Amino acid sequence: MTSPSPAAVTPAHSSRRWLTLATVALAQLMVVLDATVVNIALPAAQADLQFSDGDRQWIITAYSLAFGSLLLLGGRISDLIGRKRAFIIGLVGFALASALGGMADSFGLLVFARALQGAFGALLAPTALAVLTTTFTDPKERGRAFGVFGAIAGAGGAVGLLLGGVLTEQFSWRWNLYINDVIAVIAVIGALVFVANVARTGPRPKLDIPGTILVSAALFALVFGFSHAETDGWGAFITWGMLVASAVLLVAFVLWQRRASHPLLPLSIVLDRNRGAAYSSVLIAGAGMFGIFLFVTYYLQTTLGYSPIQTGVSFLPMIGMLILTAQLSTNIFLPRLGPKVMVPFGMIVAATGMVLLTFLDSSSSYAANVMPPLMILGVGMGSIMPASIQTATLGVDRHFAGVASAMVNTSQQVGGSIGTALLNTLAATAATDFVASHAPVTQQVLSDAAVHSYSTAYWWGAAFFALGAVVSALLFRRKARPAAAGAPAAAPAASSTSDDAPEPVIAH
Repeated sequence: MTSPSPAAVTPAHSSRRWLTLATVALAQLMVVLDATVVNIALPAAQADLQFSDGDRQWIITAYSLAFGSLLLLGGRISDLIGRKRAFIIGLVGFALASALGGMADSFGLLVFARALQGAFGALLAPTALAVLTTTFTDPKERGRAFGVFGAIAGAGGAVGLLLGGVLTEQFSWRWNLYINDVIAVIAVIGALVFVANVARTGPRPKLDIPGTILVSAALFALVFGFSHAETDGWGAFITWGMLVASAVLLVAFVLWQRRASHPLLPLSIVLDRNRGAAYSSVLIAGAGMFGIFLFVTYYLQTTLGYSPIQTGVSFLPMIGMLILTAQLSTNIFLPRLGPKVMVPFGMIVAATGMVLLTFLDSSSSYAANVMPPLMILGVGMGSIMPASIQTATLGVDRHFAGVASAMVNTSQQVGGSIGTALLNTLAATAATDFVASHAPVTQQVLSDAAVHSYSTAYWWGAAFFALGAVVSALLFRRKARPAAAGAPAAAPAASSTSDDAPEPVIAH
């Protein structure tokens, strides 16, 4: 094995690496919170731009379609053109799209701006994680860095609810988009100064055009199908037709990757047992998380009568526990126990929190009945996300760090789409059945039906996390024993063989 070149060692051992983490964390926060910060602004935007309830979903769907379908392409682009360049392009593009959305004077322009945000977000999100993966190679420092990153990935949605409430009430719905420009300016300056630009050596790999088209179309159809399941139902042709098309395209993508000379996503990345378990855990946790943010938000605002700001503040205890647990998990427990213990533990804790939420009714109080389950959920997510994200990118060759990182975001995005569609459908069905069995229909019956529908969603969310506990316990390998002192480092490979396989440090 050749010795690490100076260019390869410098990023990992530079004193600027923690400032690189701060820069990457800002970018990740901007992408994650954008998924929920706009939700709070929707009623005000609808009143201002005069679009219908039926059109409202496209403000969310336009972003998720572009983001979800282009993630793997974005991750591979960062591998091809260099991560610093891709990171800055993603930041600038996301900021310009946000400014365009903030200035929108029509529904069509706002939808276009949201789609543009999603496209640049698909470049920015995997690049940010790839920068982190290739900057922190020391196991202890890597754990701390991924603890911060995982906490942001888990808590960003709740931060978006709080920030969205403040900006909408105190300023304007447009500031839910303009805030990205403030964050982006700081992040671009940080990227220019602190993010290392490691030069590539050897021939530049080619972009897998057929693979890119197949997987982008498959992910587009998947997200589009689940989006229509929310509005048109599972029996609608547009819903199941797109889901079937997605399955066919994904099979075609896998078959093509087996024979492509320059595959977009080498199958060894996802077929590695630990990484496969990590991607599955992120997907399942993403599906369950929407039961937290979506239905607890509905409950607080419609049943308890909270304002948007009060609703956002209500999630702060959960965020605090998530951040604390993420740091304890990655710095103390994960190195000792490994993901095979930490991820199933987090799934069980999160399932417990979801079950406790099912006891909420119209007379429940926040301090006694809402806050404890949210704090428990924070502990669960703080155990799941950092361990899964760190394992998902561990041992990946630097040539493919971007696309491996994109798989993390893809898993979370697909999980969110599945969770939103399934939980919304199940909750709506539960509410309808409740009203039908409690005639005559009064305002109290409608209120009780809403609470009953939320409870149904929480039970299914608990089931998601319980499934995640079983899957992660079965798939993750047991933690490998530490290598003997002085043993030679393993050669870089696209597939690792243990939980603590060393991260490659050779620049390509």
